[in-house]
Amino acid sequence: MTSHLTHVHAPDGIAASPQYSHVVWGTGRFVAISGQCALDASGAVVGEGDAVAQARQVFANLDRCLAAAGAGFRDVVKLTYFVTDVAHLPAIRDARDAHFAGAPLPASSAVQVSALVRPELLVEIEAFALVPEPATESGVATESGVVGGAARPYLRSVGGAEPAE
Repeated sequence: MTSHLTHVHAPDGIAASPQYSHVVWGTGRFVAISGQCALDASGAVVGEGDAVAQARQVFANLDRCLAAAGAGFRDVVKLTYFVTDVAHLPAIRDARDAHFAGAPLPASSAVQVSALVRPELLVEIEAFALVPEPATESGVATESGVVGGAARPYLRSVGGAEPAE
């Protein structure tokens, strides 16, 4: 099965927006990416006080998280922006556009918040994606193929606790 996404930019009675799709649906494996902030691999803030630098770092982090799930920005169906000032949205859009590079824009929401987890952070973005399922004979994805003559669905944890059995 491959992932197939449908983007609806302007449902009947809704004004079109060049900044996002109003509706996105599809098929595939659901991937949720936790809110990413402008932190480097060591946990240091990148671009303190600079919305442009922070937006670029956030999208670089999202790119790494999507890659860990076998996904890319073309698979993203929803972005949620949390900003300490809506004036940062143009910087976020520029960073987003650099990563989407012609791909249809996902559905999105932007929320101004009074603060993020650390006071020097200006932007946090979470993402949801749909990626193709790996093909199997039975149509059910399994960790190690066929178990006991039948496919066994699985849960997998990467970089954290072991999966539940």
